[in-house]
Amino acid sequence: MKEQLIRWFNQLLVVNVFFVLLSFFWFAIALLGRSVGVPLGFDLWYSLWEPVFTPAIGILMAGALISGLINYVSKRLKAMTASESPNFLKKSGL
Repeated sequence: MKEQLIRWFNQLLVVNVFFVLLSFFWFAIALLGRSVGVPLGFDLWYSLWEPVFTPAIGILMAGALISGLINYVSKRLKAMTASESPNFLKKSGL
């Protein structure tokens, strides 16, 4: 169950990464179009900055931190359980 939740979380982050990249490319193309006088949606992009793109970037950053923290804690727990098992066997005389 935990692995499935982590897999779902990572897939959500991948989708979010592509959304943020797509929004960046849209921004770059719209800004280039605006500089040459061709309307390519810069005003629409700018109106969506605060309600859509800013939270997406925040979710991406928070998700990266949470994912790293989950992986770190999982590795530490695995290392602790792996190192404690042989010690338990040695102490019990097995």
